[in-house]
Amino acid sequence: MASKSLSPEEHHWKILSSEYLTNHSFFTARKDRCENFEGKIIEQYYVVEMNLTVCALGITEDNNAILIKQYRHPIEKIILEVPGGFVDENEDPAKAIAREFSEETGYEFSSIEYVGEVAANPGIINNYTKLYLATGGKKATQQRLDDNEEIEVVLIPLDEVKEMLLQNKFEQALHTSCIFYALMKLGKLNCS
Repeated sequence: MASKSLSPEEHHWKILSSEYLTNHSFFTARKDRCENFEGKIIEQYYVVEMNLTVCALGITEDNNAILIKQYRHPIEKIILEVPGGFVDENEDPAKAIAREFSEETGYEFSSIEYVGEVAANPGIINNYTKLYLATGGKKATQQRLDDNEEIEVVLIPLDEVKEMLLQNKFEQALHTSCIFYALMKLGKLNCS
C-alpha cells in the first residue's frame, strides 16, 4: 500500500520533552520524547546539536585546488579534505570560510561564491554546512592552527581533483558535496 503524501507541516513532530545529556562547545547531545504526525509516541530520539559549518573548494590564481591533509581521529585516518570549520556566533558564513582558509592554509581569495547547503546526517545531527567556491587564491600569511590541528596544505591541479572526485577518492561526504557543486559552478562537471 502506498503511503499518503503529506505536506511538511503535517509531517512535523511535536517535542514533548527534552533532556540534555552533554553540553560541549562543539556539540550538544539531547534525548527527546516526541509525538509523530500519526500520534505515535517516540520515547527516545537522540539529537546532536551543532553550530553551522562551512567549507570551500579554493582555487589558486594558477588553477590549482587548495586541499588539506589531516588526521581524523573518529575514523583513525589521515584524509584529504577541503578547508572548513564552524561559524562563530554572529559571524557571516562567507567571512567564516575566508577566516578558516586563512587559518588552515594561509591563502586569501579575490572571490568567494556560495554554491549550496547540505545536512550531514539529518537523522541525528541538526546542523547544516554551507558550501563555497573560492577563486583567485594567493598565499598571504602563515597557517594559524588550533592546538589540536596538524594540517598539511596540498596543491592539486583542478582537472586532477575532478578525476579524484569521480573515482571516489574523497572520504568526507560534506567536502565531496562541496567539490561537486564547486566544479558544477565552474562548468567542469556536466550532469545533463
